[in-house]
Amino acid sequence: MARKKIALIGGGQIGQILALLAAQKQLGNVVMLDMPERENPTKGKMLDIAEAAWIGGYDAKMTGTSNYDDIAGADVVIVTAGLPRKPGMTRDDLLDINVKIIAEVAAQVKTKAPRAFCIIVTNPLDSMVYAFHKVTGFPAKQVCGQAGVLDTSRFCSFVAMELGVSVEDVSATVLGGHGPTMVPLPRLCTVGGVPLTELMKKEKIDAIAHRTREAGTEIVNLLGTGSAFFSPAYASIAMAEAYLFDKKRVLAAAAMLDGQYGIKGYFIGVPVIIGGKGIEKVIKLKLTADEQAALMKSLEAVKGAVADVDKRI
Repeated sequence: MARKKIALIGGGQIGQILALLAAQKQLGNVVMLDMPERENPTKGKMLDIAEAAWIGGYDAKMTGTSNYDDIAGADVVIVTAGLPRKPGMTRDDLLDINVKIIAEVAAQVKTKAPRAFCIIVTNPLDSMVYAFHKVTGFPAKQVCGQAGVLDTSRFCSFVAMELGVSVEDVSATVLGGHGPTMVPLPRLCTVGGVPLTELMKKEKIDAIAHRTREAGTEIVNLLGTGSAFFSPAYASIAMAEAYLFDKKRVLAAAAMLDGQYGIKGYFIGVPVIIGGKGIEKVIKLKLTADEQAALMKSLEAVKGAVADVDKRI
């Protein structure tokens, strides 16, 4: 059986980790694309990964390129292209620059890989997914944003750190836009089946929820020269793997809503089922009045960024 093809648009730190993870997990052949002036470094990174195949025990063709023809027929496209955040920058500060990049990428993907399941990582996430979808015109099930998986992982990791337990036993959900208005749902978080509210005081839970909302900024401030790259790459690969292997995983993703949660026509983080058909179902949770209000507040932030996108493309 022919190997699947994964196209990575953007050869920065997230892109190179995506390439390694895709190879290690035997997801298929990998093409990493970057700008012409970065073609040689991109080829070098992919050759480096290819030369580790015997040690790593993976078989995959690794290609570095600046030619969009090389992504033709890709089964999955993961877009990380764009300017990363720097200290003092908000995600919205990136919009002016990154919306132009995403529009160019989307136009190429529409032509070269029209059947690909597309995962957008570029910030500001929710509006960049919207921009990509607007330019490609792809079905909503074919396009999503890597947001909720990462946000949920951060929340679960912080809970495990605080309790001193295995993160494998923590289950949670984070809704909303990918940014400071996201909506962690501690009420639904469990640790080994035990409600978090029975294991931790409200003040500590609130502190973890706040840290989750600011997790990206915390890393930006610590790094000083960029933004997170390991965790976004792992989150994106989990989504790609769910699609390629038709795993029907329940994951939070920035998906286009069509009336669910009282939202229509916007991409925002919600739990979905990802399988071989893409975003196969949006799961509707019963939210409390406070949770619904927080989600609508998050939507207002997304709407503002989307309005800016509409002015530009």
